[in-house]
Amino acid sequence: MKPYYITTAIDYTNAPPHIGHAYEKVLADVMARFQRQNGREVYFLTGVDQHGQKVQKSAEKAGLSPQDFVDGVTQHFTALWDKLNVRYDGWAATTDPVHKRVVQAMLQKLHDCGQLYKQGYTGFYSLRQEQFLTDKERGPDGKFGEEWGEVQELEEENWYFRLSEHVEWLKGYIKSHPDFIFPAHRANDVLNALEGTPQDLCISRPIERLSWGIPLPFDERFVNYVWFDALTNYISFAGYMADECGNQGLPDFSTLWPSEAHVIGKDILVPAHAVYWPIMLHALGFSDEQIPRLIVHGWWNVKGSKMSKSLGNVIDPNVLAGTFTPDGLRYYLMRDISTGYDSDFSDERIIMSYNKELAGGLGNLLNRSINMAQKYRNGVLSPGSYDDAENAALRQVVEQATPEYVKQMEGWVMDDGIAAAWKIVSAANAYVDSTKPFSLAKDPANAARLDSVLYHLAEAWVHVSVLLNPIMPDAMAAARAQIGWQMPEGFQFSDLKWGMLKEGHQLGTPVPLFPRLDTPAAE
Repeated sequence: MKPYYITTAIDYTNAPPHIGHAYEKVLADVMARFQRQNGREVYFLTGVDQHGQKVQKSAEKAGLSPQDFVDGVTQHFTALWDKLNVRYDGWAATTDPVHKRVVQAMLQKLHDCGQLYKQGYTGFYSLRQEQFLTDKERGPDGKFGEEWGEVQELEEENWYFRLSEHVEWLKGYIKSHPDFIFPAHRANDVLNALEGTPQDLCISRPIERLSWGIPLPFDERFVNYVWFDALTNYISFAGYMADECGNQGLPDFSTLWPSEAHVIGKDILVPAHAVYWPIMLHALGFSDEQIPRLIVHGWWNVKGSKMSKSLGNVIDPNVLAGTFTPDGLRYYLMRDISTGYDSDFSDERIIMSYNKELAGGLGNLLNRSINMAQKYRNGVLSPGSYDDAENAALRQVVEQATPEYVKQMEGWVMDDGIAAAWKIVSAANAYVDSTKPFSLAKDPANAARLDSVLYHLAEAWVHVSVLLNPIMPDAMAAARAQIGWQMPEGFQFSDLKWGMLKEGHQLGTPVPLFPRLDTPAAE
């Protein structure tokens, strides 16, 4: 089986990361960890988009060179990924010479086969979005909306990509490949965007207007426009044209490609990832079987509104990770949104998710399970031969949780995957309440049943710690250390079976996994 190749959008280095950036990278990291634990080799690529007019202007305003400016902003992203335990295999930076060589070789290839041409153009240009606008972008009043920022009328010569020649192919591809875009309803957005007369794509900017970019190899008076630069990262850092470009130390493209998952936000589905990108690949000679799959996530809104610096409602993930721990934030980001749809960020909800679900539900189960075993049996477990209906019911919940969890996670339904694992947590907490180990401990005649109850609780926690490992890797490792069980190298979900803990297993010392918070989150 080929490696599971997963990528994210590369983040624009014009401002530090917000919670939307964190969500996307944690989502991809959770899937990468899940796939590894499910038996797949994984290659996870993420990175930064460092070229463009906005970067050039921001650098000038800051009194820095563009490279120094993007290096500084990039550090904010890499520091956050380190804090949130986002463990990628490849790092894409568009100023990397490896990338530049592939972009130029790709453009030369398209030029040589007649897919690029030069012509003059007069039109309206959005400085914010760095693109020429058409009448389709005008509102009912005939004006360009606020989302385009400052719009200027420009007359200039540029290079164009024959995008229009491939639009009919793309329509047919989308209709014949229902799994191309997840969730499936997003495909209609793309097909609707393809209606009307197709236009070719401007792929350059004159160097006197934009110098911070990759020069066109066949006309150095121009630099490459953002999408042919940014989108190419998915193949340049995967080893595409490595031999032709003299790039070394990259993956074997023939075994890695296509990507099983380009994880992107819904705002860059059309036109960038669902129109420009597959057409670029098609023009380069990629077959239908080599077109990557798009996983399109929604937005984290605040009180129903999209986060915006102008509205002052941008959520800083560094603050949240400092308050709720990195794993507490990872849990909230995966639990409170369904992949492909929007969700509303709420201080009250993240506090409740931490205090009630993590501290009160998950952490409390671990703490009292180990505490009771230490108090009544010096932490030594003995499964014994005692059994009853309550034991059997808990074992059944544990047994059914793993296949349901795997099914939901494979389908990108992370919230339901967590819910499947959480059935064990809920059932085990209810099991404590119904079996009353503290009462059993008072009567020597119930010794065998008490042994069985303490064993069932610890065993259930082993299963929980494995299932929730992709979501909260540090917390689950800490839990296993307290249980005294180390997950073997290469351990997979299919290896989970009842009886992971053996006769005489020694539990460790209980330490609160998620100490309860008495103060609200800082805004």
